[in-house]
Amino acid sequence: MNSAREILQKYWKHENFREPQEEIINAVLDDKNVVTLLPTGAGKSICFQIPTLLKEGVCIVISPLIALMEDQVNNLQKKGIKAIALTSKYNTEQTIQAFDNMLYGNYKFLYLSPEKLQSEFIQEKIGQLNVNLIAIDEAHCISQWGHDFRPAYLKIDVLQKIHPKIKTIALTASATPKVMIDIIDHLKLKNASIFKKSFYRNNINIKLINTDNTLEQLKYLLSKINDPIIVYTNTRKSCINISNYLNHQGFKSTFYHGGLSFDNKTESQTNWLSQNTPIIVATNAFGMGIDKANVRAVIHMNIPNSIENYMQEIGRAGRDGISSFAYLIYNKSTIYESENYLKKGIASTSFHKEVYQKLNDNYQITLGEYFEKTYLFNLQDFCSKYELPILKTFSAINNLELENIIEINHNYKKRSSLKIIVSNKVLFEYEKRNSNLENLIKIILRNYGGTFEQLIPINESIIAKKLNAIVTSNISKFQVINLLNQLKKDKIIIYNEATNNSNIKFLVPREDTFVINNISKSIENRSITKLEKLRSIIEYVNNNKICRNIQLLNYFGEKNIKKCKTCDICIVENNQSNKVDYKLIAKDIMDLFAAKQYNSSNEIINELNYNKNQILKTLELLIEKNSLRLTSQNKFEKIE
Repeated sequence: MNSAREILQKYWKHENFREPQEEIINAVLDDKNVVTLLPTGAGKSICFQIPTLLKEGVCIVISPLIALMEDQVNNLQKKGIKAIALTSKYNTEQTIQAFDNMLYGNYKFLYLSPEKLQSEFIQEKIGQLNVNLIAIDEAHCISQWGHDFRPAYLKIDVLQKIHPKIKTIALTASATPKVMIDIIDHLKLKNASIFKKSFYRNNINIKLINTDNTLEQLKYLLSKINDPIIVYTNTRKSCINISNYLNHQGFKSTFYHGGLSFDNKTESQTNWLSQNTPIIVATNAFGMGIDKANVRAVIHMNIPNSIENYMQEIGRAGRDGISSFAYLIYNKSTIYESENYLKKGIASTSFHKEVYQKLNDNYQITLGEYFEKTYLFNLQDFCSKYELPILKTFSAINNLELENIIEINHNYKKRSSLKIIVSNKVLFEYEKRNSNLENLIKIILRNYGGTFEQLIPINESIIAKKLNAIVTSNISKFQVINLLNQLKKDKIIIYNEATNNSNIKFLVPREDTFVINNISKSIENRSITKLEKLRSIIEYVNNNKICRNIQLLNYFGEKNIKKCKTCDICIVENNQSNKVDYKLIAKDIMDLFAAKQYNSSNEIINELNYNKNQILKTLELLIEKNSLRLTSQNKFEKIE
């Protein structure tokens, strides 16, 4: 029989385990329930994959994201290990075939979502399998205090009823002490062996930079780093805009967000992984399952929604152990925008009731009625019809789905897309020959950046509204589609019209007041938790007194931590503890002018490893001594 180390060498090509992987694997092999809290990049998956390969039978893996499941399955299959991710892509016949493969085809891993697990048919099929382990990935989703709470996780214990003798391993990279208690309680993990590894990464240098010119600061940082970089931003629009800005500045970047088609996501990810475009600008939709060792910096252009998200994202830097950076660029506006954006997406109980009523009205479902059927649903059209704000409506619908009131497939993210495939000059000539399309082309160019570089998601309804604002005739969405198809026929654009609406299914009879009152407390708690988490990270950003790593590790319950000596706060503290040598600072400042005639104060601050206030004070002294002067562009110039 192979040992755990032999399996590691055979499939993963590593000679040794990372601490504490081997101890966790031994606990699983000793038939114990296990809870693991390991930071991002610490190799959690190996902790259940290797024990499964050493035992007869199948491991059931519960995971919250299709992309994460498919990524792990692909990685296993590349190693010659048989695994299946049972997603919504499988119809009934394919599902039956999948379980036959699990029974008779020597498959070792079955991945599925907690929602999929609730099917009685799936439960029956799992009952027929020889299961050797239950693995709960992203286990923090089981807690309402976790940053990605999923109510379906609360029903995972059905697996223990189906296979009562089988042990469970719960894994997470982001859980506070409160969440850890919830994981153990909800999963009923009696006498569980708990493994925690410090979140401290001594090779990640955390720097928070307060600046009014965030894009200029970003450009400066990118000019100093030649290795792969992830730039995180909160919205899809800013994701595209920042990437376009960087490309115009001579950098090679791509962008990634949840609204892109599968092909566009794959293309962006592949170009970044291959380093054709070493910079990827992304929303938090990017990164789960990505294990690129040489990411040298993670840069946040907005305040993340929680410290948990922040820790997961900065943890993608420096997995090769080489010194790397986690920058957060901010100012008062950034903080305000983050708070405002989150509050816009928080829906009250009364708003949930309004959305629920209108959803039922939309499909003419009367009180007490319940039909086991699905309906086509388009979020944009629904919001337009009932004059509802999109962000808040999306949040309410998401909560209704989390509370098992409705079920929605997520094809609504597959939006129409287009790409301009001719040059600016050819497009201009085309406009002159086709005056009926001139306004449409201008609206596309003004509102959708990046259309010359790659396929960009568009919304025909919004385009129609903008057209109607500048022309007298009433142009419909369908007329816009016809005009776009004309551009496509004339080989001016690639145009992919959205062909799939969402499918919505009502899971309970319509009872407006009762249904919403029944979930109102849960909705309220979820909103409170979101706000509390945002306040925690804003406090972290504003706290310029305590070492960044101490603040972060305390949040996750770690105590008696030493100062990191490398974060922005520790560096300032170290500089202040030493006697200020203004002559030395002045010499270093003047040396900068040997290579460059003009330098702004921000450029000087970025170049030199001194306290910002010390540099500004020295600049004042140099101006007083007529060594430097300020130009009309507010840059410093050496006086000869």
